[in-house]
Amino acid sequence: MYDLAIIWDWIAFSVRWLHVITAMAWIGASFYFIALDLMLKPNPDLPDGAHGEEWEVHGGGFYHTVKYTVAPARMPEHLTWHKWQSYTTWLSGAALLMILYWVSGELYLLDPTKADLTLWQGIVISGGSLTIGWLAYDQLCKSKLGETPTVLMLVLFGILVVMSWGYHQIFTGRAALLHLGAFTATIMTANVFFQIMPNQRIVVEDLKAGRTPDAKYGKIAKLRSTHNNYLTLPVVFLMLSNHYPLAFATEYAWIIAALIFLTGVTIRHYFNTMHRTGTGPHWTWAVTVLIMVVIAWLSTVPGGESYEQAEARSMTAHETRFASADGFDDAYYAVVGNCSMCHAREPSWDGIRWAPRNVVLETEADVARHAEQIYLQAGRSHAMPPPNAIQMDPEARADIVAWFRSATAN
Repeated sequence: MYDLAIIWDWIAFSVRWLHVITAMAWIGASFYFIALDLMLKPNPDLPDGAHGEEWEVHGGGFYHTVKYTVAPARMPEHLTWHKWQSYTTWLSGAALLMILYWVSGELYLLDPTKADLTLWQGIVISGGSLTIGWLAYDQLCKSKLGETPTVLMLVLFGILVVMSWGYHQIFTGRAALLHLGAFTATIMTANVFFQIMPNQRIVVEDLKAGRTPDAKYGKIAKLRSTHNNYLTLPVVFLMLSNHYPLAFATEYAWIIAALIFLTGVTIRHYFNTMHRTGTGPHWTWAVTVLIMVVIAWLSTVPGGESYEQAEARSMTAHETRFASADGFDDAYYAVVGNCSMCHAREPSWDGIRWAPRNVVLETEADVARHAEQIYLQAGRSHAMPPPNAIQMDPEARADIVAWFRSATAN
């Protein structure tokens, strides 16, 4: 039974790896085609219906790309559709969310100091918010707001700010930022699956049948693609945020997340303008730096419960299970003696202002709450504590392993 934790950790690692690989493919393809479209240049010798061309060199070869406003006079039988990158990224991300935040929801998803929820209620909110978010966004795009893209973008930003605040009223800081990223990524992938690809298929079928495609399909695709363009970088930040407590474990983490969406706009505006004109507006970098300075300032307010709050809070069923297991006392003293100088609400180790990854290991409830992490990091591996900081005795590691096995034996 105890080896299940190791197997599960490797499954999570493998799914995360797949998610990163496909995300790189999706983002890379998206950014390439955006840049290509903006760099196209007119040429009087282009075929009928062609909008522009671009010559590129890469890897020792020369590439000549021609874009048609609608389609060439003769539609080729073979077309390369760029869709699997988006779908696989979302599916692997959804699987990773379930593994980390649903299966291990008592530890990573729920924060009893914010909301008194059962695990199943947290899971319903987690999955339901992603679905409802897409449906609401889709209706906004189909409304009259779709005819005023700038206003629609402002409304979308307002929704993201509200969702950021809402997630932080319910979930842990880490889960809140991750879910905001998943909320945004769901909109992006659903744009591809439900709008861009179906409309593109209609256009292709019309062309093959000799019919003139309705211009509305191109307009719809452009609107959704523009949103995806500006949302990509914030999503990447939110997916990385769980590694940095300064981003997720502060009182104003929801504002930090909202400001990150503004940096996505300024950065993408620079590159979009540069691809189109050859020179980007340098003021965008000044604005981006200013926003990041504000974010850094906001992050100086640490989040999480105080020591007194932790002592006063009753243990959850998950924590009680591990705190009452045989060998807990020995494991607790092993953790406190080797880890608490860094993993504390007020770390005593020089240069550390907040507990790494916001993992606090001071009280019995703290240690019980992070049992699996302690087992994997300090019991079955020597990842923690860092060998250049403390040399943890083999006996202490053995106490941790014995305790965890005892707690998971039944």
